[in-house]
Amino acid sequence: MNSPRTLTAEITDDLAGLRIDKAMSSLFPDYSRSRLQEWIRSGAATVDGVTVPTKHKVLGGEHIALRAEAETSTDLQAQDIPIHVVFEDDAVLILDKPAGLVVHPAAGHHDGTLQNALLNHCPALAAIPRCGIVHRIDKDTSGLLMVAKTLESHKQLVDQLQSRSVHREYLALVHGAMTGGGTIDEPIGRHSSDRKRFAVRHGGKPAITHYRIAERFDAHTLVAVKLETGRTHQIRVHMSHIHYPLVGDPVYGGRPRIPAGASQTLLETLRHFRRQALHAASLGILHPTTGIHMEWESPIPDDFTALLDALRAQQT
Repeated sequence: MNSPRTLTAEITDDLAGLRIDKAMSSLFPDYSRSRLQEWIRSGAATVDGVTVPTKHKVLGGEHIALRAEAETSTDLQAQDIPIHVVFEDDAVLILDKPAGLVVHPAAGHHDGTLQNALLNHCPALAAIPRCGIVHRIDKDTSGLLMVAKTLESHKQLVDQLQSRSVHREYLALVHGAMTGGGTIDEPIGRHSSDRKRFAVRHGGKPAITHYRIAERFDAHTLVAVKLETGRTHQIRVHMSHIHYPLVGDPVYGGRPRIPAGASQTLLETLRHFRRQALHAASLGILHPTTGIHMEWESPIPDDFTALLDALRAQQT
């Protein structure tokens, strides 16, 4: 799947005067500039048969030879952890992640992650940054994730994310009765006093969240949320910022809220829902090889469905 191959190109006149890494970014757009720089430094790229430093400036007319060989980029171990594959071909893999599964290793989660599971499912992903995972969702968020299976696909999908052309829609259950949808355009950065949290703050990175009402309840609202950007905890931070925090969110949700007149069933269901009520319900991309638009949907998981059913029962 990621076998080495030699690519050749000629430096065109319009690239004359550029650094070799920047010129190669134009000649080999399937690969990221950082990856090309690694290959230049390792000697996998030559100019007229000679290795050069990344700062070397081209004159025009030189012949470039690139041995595009993926190398293992992780020391993680494969682990036999079940994953739900929604779609897979030679270029991309779409997963439906359950709540509770950590995506990337981090402090307190050195193994047992989605990356470990992916290495077991497809060992060649060891040669792709982050085992091909292009975007993440939080441990306790369920739903769809895309994984690139080649360096070329990884570059294509990252470019789509950066150009904001990836369709991502989430379902979120929030506290409070909303009267309508809207857009939250507020920058997000690290919290000033708690480095594990994020917050809307001046100087943060641009973050845009669109939301619309999907279903109303007495004291809650189910909203469909579309991300234009993908900041860490974006939906959770933005919804809390406008005073409609997610049900079950232990970080941004504040104190548990029990609506007046709640039935015993609803009380128990709310108390036992121990994660943020957030589900990545649909994902759409341009296939990195064919360019064809593809879209997938994920059904709401059982625990989230039970919570909605309890709220619906309260309405009758």
